[in-house]
Amino acid sequence: MSRISRLQNIDGLINALTIAKNQCSLSENDVNLLNDAIAKLNRLRKKKGLTDKNYKSEVSDIIALLIRFFNLML
Repeated sequence: MSRISRLQNIDGLINALTIAKNQCSLSENDVNLLNDAIAKLNRLRKKKGLTDKNYKSEVSDIIALLIRFFNLML
């Protein structure tokens, strides 16, 4: 995946999470999980020279946070 595609995907997810965080009535724990995911995405956005393997590893950590967020909402 090209760097431009990665950045577009990351930006889209950051925007979606920020909108969800600001428009939904969430518990403090939910907001913290979203903030952690957004922070990791911002750090991932700044990293250069990532291989696909590194990128997938970083993304899997972010997905784990989002899974915890959605499990808490159920």
